[in-house]
Amino acid sequence: MIDSEDIRVTRAAYDEVAELYAKLFRRHLHANIFDRSMLDAFAEAVRENGNGPVADIGCGPGRVTSYLAAAGLEMSGVDLSPEMIRLAREEYPDIPFEVGPMEQLRYGDAALAGLVACYSIIHIPPHRVPAVLTELARVVRPGGHAVFGFQAADEPTGVRDYAHKVAPAYRWAPGTFAEALAAHGFRATATLSREARPDEYTPHAAVLAVRV
Repeated sequence: MIDSEDIRVTRAAYDEVAELYAKLFRRHLHANIFDRSMLDAFAEAVRENGNGPVADIGCGPGRVTSYLAAAGLEMSGVDLSPEMIRLAREEYPDIPFEVGPMEQLRYGDAALAGLVACYSIIHIPPHRVPAVLTELARVVRPGGHAVFGFQAADEPTGVRDYAHKVAPAYRWAPGTFAEALAAHGFRATATLSREARPDEYTPHAAVLAVRV
């Protein structure tokens, strides 16, 4: 199993804060119409494309996984943190969750109709992102959909370090992230950029994409 230093640091950090994280973000989606809109668009795209299994990669305690399951998608979740997965299984016992890195997924080739990666790519050092995107593309069938969420860079291009409260992280300019997707099996179809909410420190972005 892949187990680099950044993976070990991120896993340990989220294990430590899992209970607090789940409590703080339990109703985050309910208060954020913009983030919900991208998830709703993603869910509709998957349904219109014939539906099928969808994975939440970096699912944490399962709030996004559950939201999309309620929207009619056949969801499962994967996360590095055993504590996050424990909480997700307790809260949503009808959804399958498992521990694992996004660099080495247990799904078969083209097994998924779609995937979600909300605020999980941010913890991958930029030099390793191409391999991660290649692995994500491997498990999504051609024509399948994906949605990525992340804290956005202030600059129009590039990637920047980000002083994340839990683990080392990186902020991507939406256009730069779309370019990375295009080089590794996906094509961006829509981008949403929004300013920081009062309880946030950075702008945020989400990119919808299709597996080419």
